[in-house]
Order: sequence, then structure tokens, then C-alpha cells
Amino acid sequence: MSRYPKPMARLIEELTRLPGIGPKTAQRLSFFLIGLPRSDVHSIAEAIVEAKERTRLCSQCFHLTEEDPCPICSDPKRDHTFLCVVEQPRDVIALERTRSFNGIYHVLHGAISPLEGVGPEELKIKELVARLGPDVKEVLLATDPNVEGEATAMYLARLLKPIGVRVTRMAHGMPVGSDLEYVDEVTLSKALEGRREL
Repeated sequence: MSRYPKPMARLIEELTRLPGIGPKTAQRLSFFLIGLPRSDVHSIAEAIVEAKERTRLCSQCFHLTEEDPCPICSDPKRDHTFLCVVEQPRDVIALERTRSFNGIYHVLHGAISPLEGVGPEELKIKELVARLGPDVKEVLLATDPNVEGEATAMYLARLLKPIGVRVTRMAHGMPVGSDLEYVDEVTLSKALEGRREL
């Protein structure tokens, strides 16, 4: 027999389905939600349903949007000759926060990972190739600097270079404010490879 009333046990079980939420966190969130005023709980539930119903993928870049095409793709002030390929929509948001990139994006919705059964067919790669007309001059591969991200970048580079577009990769290296002695070997080697003249 459960220690919780059935509705609360179900809430805990549903919350554990969320990424990064284990049983203890789900339990803590359940107690928090149960303690909220009814209007606050309804507001949270409505926000979840509204986000699910009104958010879709942009038909051009596959970023999350409410309108199609998304505001980035439809912005004439953006550099439509410069395309940045990222793994997830959250990567677009991270790059936009920097205010350093003025091109357009393409979201793959994952990275190649044979161990997890994710091949090129499961990603938005065919759609990426279809976007590469004569207007696109450069494709920046901004996949994560891990095994899957590197494998995806290498695959895309081999696929895109014969098309005649310039293919670049995000620089990898030491974070600002770090000490050499605390930086791991892979990061240090990438920093050495990506050195530039001053």
C-alpha cells in the first residue's frame, strides 16, 4: 500500500517522468504543488497545456515557435547567408543570449549516437541539405563538444563540403577566468588546436 493518497502518488509518478527529476525531487515538488492555492495550480496546469498546444516547430529552421516561420527566419535584418547548425532549441536560445550571432539557425533535434539508436535519419539533416541554396555561403557547426556532437559535426562536414558551402566549427577551448591547472586535458588540447595570432 502506498504511503500517499492515490492522486498524490500518481502526481509523484508523473513528475518522475520529467528529465532530471528523481523520486525525492518529485515527492518534494508534489508537496509544494499540493500546498499551493488552487488558482496557482490551475495557472501552472494551463501554462503547460497552452505551451504544448501553441508551440510548434518552424518549418524552415525547426526551432520552437508560435508563428511559422519563426521570428528569426522571417527577420530581414538577419544574415541569411550564414547558417548555424545546433542540436536542440535550447542551443538557439543560448546563442541568441550572446547577441553575437546575426545569422539564421537549423536545429537538428539531437546528435548522432549509435549507442542510443540515433542515426542521421532521425535528425533534421535532409531538411538542412534542402535549405542549402546558392544564398547560403557558410554553415557553422555548433554541436556540443562531446563524442556525439563531434561525430555529428564530422558527418555534416563530410556531407556539406562537396556541396561547395564553407563549413566551420565552433571554437573550443578554455573558459574565461579558469586556471590552467584545473582545466581538463581535452579542453586544453582543443585550446591549443584553436590558438590564434594576436
